Amino acid sequence: MALPVRQQVTYWGVAAVGLAAVLWGLGDVILPFLVGGAIAYFMDPVADRLERMGLSRVSATATIALIATLGFVVIGLAVLPMMIRQLSQLVATAPEIAQRLQSFLTTTFPSLMEPGSVINETLAAAGEAVKARGGELASTLLSSAMGVVNFVVFIVVVPVVAFYMLLDWDRMVAKIDSWLPRDHVDTVRHLARSIDRVLSGFVRGQVSVCLILGTFYSIALMLAGLNFGLIAGAIAGGLTFIPYVGALVGGVLAIGLALFQFWGDWVSIGIVAAIFAAGQFLEGNIITPKLVGSSVGLHPLWLIFALSAFGTLFGFVGMLVAVPVAAVIGVLTRFALDHYLAGRLYKGLEGLQETPPAQSGAHDEDTV
Repeated sequence: MALPVRQQVTYWGVAAVGLAAVLWGLGDVILPFLVGGAIAYFMDPVADRLERMGLSRVSATATIALIATLGFVVIGLAVLPMMIRQLSQLVATAPEIAQRLQSFLTTTFPSLMEPGSVINETLAAAGEAVKARGGELASTLLSSAMGVVNFVVFIVVVPVVAFYMLLDWDRMVAKIDSWLPRDHVDTVRHLARSIDRVLSGFVRGQVSVCLILGTFYSIALMLAGLNFGLIAGAIAGGLTFIPYVGALVGGVLAIGLALFQFWGDWVSIGIVAAIFAAGQFLEGNIITPKLVGSSVGLHPLWLIFALSAFGTLFGFVGMLVAVPVAAVIGVLTRFALDHYLAGRLYKGLEGLQETPPAQSGAHDEDTV
C-alpha cells in the first residue's frame, strides 16, 4: 500500500531541502565532482556509440579521455595564452577607446559633451576605472572558474572523476533505478526520461552551438584582422545559449572595436558586421535546428532568472547547475500542470465524469 500523499510530499520535500543544503554548504568541495559528472553525462552517448562499434566500455572511455586530453593540451598551449594576451591588451587600450569615443561625441554632439557634463565625466571616469581595475577584472574573469578550489586540485580531480563516472555510468544508472520506490517507479522513470530528453536536446545541443559559433566568430574575426577578435568571438559564442544576448553583446563589442581600429575603412567594418550577420543566419537556420531542435527548449527569461537566482544563492557553483536545474524544474512543472489539468481541483466532479484523464507528460515537448 502506498504512503499517504502528505507523507510522500514530506519525504520528497525533505530530500529537496537536504540537496539544497548540501549544495549550499559543500559548494566549493563538490565543484570538481559536479563538473566531472557533467562531463561524464555529456560524453556517455559517445561512449555508447563507440561500444556499438565494437569497443569495450574501458576502451571507449580511454579513447574519449585521450582525445579530450589532446584537445585540452592544444587549447592550453595555443588558445589560452592568446586569449589572455588579447584580454590584457583590451584592458590597456580601454582608456584610449573611451577618449576616442569622447572626441567623436564632442565633434558630433557638442551640446552633450560640454566640460562638466554628465556624459563627459562618465566617459572619462569609465576609462580610468577600467585602466585602474582592469587587471583585477581580467584576473577575476580568468580565475573565477578555477578559484573556487585550488587550481591544481581542480585540474587533477575533474578528469579523474569524469573518467571513472563515464566508465561506470550505465552501472550507476541501473543501481539508482533499483533504489526507486516501487510504487512510483514508472512515474519516476517517465520523469527521468523527460528530463534527459530536455537536457540532451537543449543543454548538450546548446553547448555544441556555443562551441561552434564561438569558434566561427573567433576565427572569422581574427582573419578579418580585428585585434581582439578571439575575445569578442569567445564572448559571443559563450553567451549564445541565451537567445539574442550573445549576438547582441558580441556584435556590439566587435563592431565597436572595429570602429576603433578601422575608422574610415568601412569595408573592414562591414566585414565584421557581416560576420555576425552570417553567424546569426547559420545559428537560426542550420546549427540550432540541427543540434537543438525546435520542440524542446527553455524560455530565455526562465534561463536568465535561473542564472541570476542560483548565482546569487550559490555563487559560481550555482551558475554551473542553473541551466540543468532549470530544465528539471521545467519538466516537473509540466508534469504537475498535467496532473492539475486532469484532476478534480481544475475540472470538478462533473468534469472528471465527462472527460477521461489526460495522459501525464502530454506537454513534455512544450517550452517552459
